[in-house]
Order: sequence, then C-alpha cells, then structure tokens
Amino acid sequence: MTPRPTAVQLQEFRSSIWDYYQHHRRLMPWRETADPYHIFVSEVMLQQTQVARVRQKYGGFLQRFPSWHELAVARLADVVQQWQGLGYNRRARFLHQAAGEVVSRFAGGLPADQQLLATLPGIGRNTAGAICAFAFGMPVVFIETNIRRVFIHFFFAGRYKVSDAQLLPLVEQTLDRSDPRQWYFALMDYGATLKARGSNPNRRSAHYSRQPGFEGSRRQLRGAILRLLVSGEPLALADIAAAVGEQHAGSLESVLSDLENEGFLAAEQAHYYLR
Repeated sequence: MTPRPTAVQLQEFRSSIWDYYQHHRRLMPWRETADPYHIFVSEVMLQQTQVARVRQKYGGFLQRFPSWHELAVARLADVVQQWQGLGYNRRARFLHQAAGEVVSRFAGGLPADQQLLATLPGIGRNTAGAICAFAFGMPVVFIETNIRRVFIHFFFAGRYKVSDAQLLPLVEQTLDRSDPRQWYFALMDYGATLKARGSNPNRRSAHYSRQPGFEGSRRQLRGAILRLLVSGEPLALADIAAAVGEQHAGSLESVLSDLENEGFLAAEQAHYYLR
C-alpha cells in the first residue's frame, strides 16, 4: 500500500530535497545541455554504469559521433570500440540501432513523446521518461535507481518488498511540474548521497537483486572477445581461445554464437570479426 503523506510532510520532503541540491549539486556535462542527442547518449551510458566512468567516455564518444546521422552510418565495430570501458556492450549496439531508427523513423529529430521513445532499442519507459524530462522539460513520471532509493528512504521506513507501483504515485504527487528537469536532478543527487553514506534503501525494493559475480562469467567473456576484435583484425577460434584463457573454454563457442546472433560478430573462413 502506498502511504498518504500529509501536505506538511510533502512540503518537508520537497524542502529537504531542494535544500540538499542547492548546496551539494553534482556538476555533469550532460546536465549543461538540452541537446536531445547528447542527453539520449548520456542516459544510455548511465543505465548500468557509474557516473565517474561515464564522465571519462562521454565527451570522446560525442566527438567521434557528433550527431544522430554520424552514429547511424558508423560501423558497429567503431561504436563498440569507442564504448570500451563502459561495459554491457549490448547498450552500444542498442544505441547504434536507435540512431538508425531516429534517422529513418523520425527524420533525425528525437520525438518528445515518452511512449514513442520507449519503442527505441534499449529504451524502456523509465529511460524514455528521463529523456523527456531532461531534453524537453516535460513533467513525466519515471523511476531510476537513485529516485527509488529516495522514496523508499522517506516514505517506507522499515518496509520491505516495496514495488515501483507503490512508489510511482508519490513520484507523481511530489513532482515539481514547473521545473521537472532540476527536480529530478535533485532527487538523483540526494539518492546518490544516501548510497554514499552506506545506507542503501534499495535493498528493501521488490526489484532488488545482487549483481552476479563478474570473474569467470559469460559477461566477462563477452567483453574480452569484443576487446580482442575491436582492432578490426579477424581472429580464428583457436586464437580467441588462447587469448581468453582456459577458464572460459567451456562457454567460448556458445558466447561466440550469441554474439553472432545478436549482430556483433560475423564469421568467415573460420575467422571471427566485428561487423
């Protein structure tokens, strides 16, 4: 059940968030622009990557691919190469595909429509909502990890298995419709400081799950294969196997098949290369 805070409690909540933001806001390059393309790129990068790592890659990526069109016509291999260091390389492929769709479906102009944005590869409803708020100043309702942390902390003390469905009415009720862009920035910054304090209310979320171990995982192997191939030089299966090591021998061919089926790799004359 969603709590029903009083008007006084809601005002205290808003005051706490705005006060913190006034004194401790984080400076980020993607917050200094309203360019929909730049914001779209940043939101995809931030989906599963820490802010510090995104800072390191964001500017270089935009220099290499400064527009929807230039990203759309680029080779996937070049996009993956520029993505290295951000992890979860599927996002690079989704971003590349999304650029192609923005060019072909929307004539190179990102639509200010949460439902339409959510149909783009790799963009669910919440990322679409963030793009609408940050690129277009739209008072849409969405949740991401820091926002979730804030609302559980303030309104669900001592409660477990809190669902996003329980949070969304409170997100909507407290939304500053006059400046949703800054309001969501403020929520995210407050959520980040909650985590930095060692308190993680998200462990009480119904959607919380621990990240599986990376060492020896298929995710580690996927990344290792793509790093080997970003130079553009085709490699034989034996060469890839020698480079990734015996610990991955049991899953190497299966992961190569996955990457080929997903459109990352092609095979020719028993050699693999990035598309």
